[in-house]
Amino acid sequence: MRKVLASLVVSACAICIAVFMTGCSGVMSGLGGSAVGGLYSQVDGAVIAGAPVGQTTSTAKVGTAESTSIIGFATGDSSIQAAMQAGGITKIHHVDYKVMNVLGIYVKYTTVVYGE
Repeated sequence: MRKVLASLVVSACAICIAVFMTGCSGVMSGLGGSAVGGLYSQVDGAVIAGAPVGQTTSTAKVGTAESTSIIGFATGDSSIQAAMQAGGITKIHHVDYKVMNVLGIYVKYTTVVYGE
């Protein structure tokens, strides 16, 4: 009985470690399927691009907003609206994102808005 119990505990620990290493912090499928490293990731990508046809906007202004997660506790506002306010932007040209992930323990998500 002790061997069975010990095996269950070891299996449960292995599953917990696997889930922790690949937890929500490392999932990036919602961002266009960006590459994710199990140990470390630093990726950039586009959220939206281009102004409507017939309208041109410059990228004279840049605004950023970020949120961070440390050991599963997330804080910050990385919304497009927050980045627009930070950069004084009223018309968006395009939006990019940056994600840095270290072991799923520390994650920084930055939204970058370009416009005028």
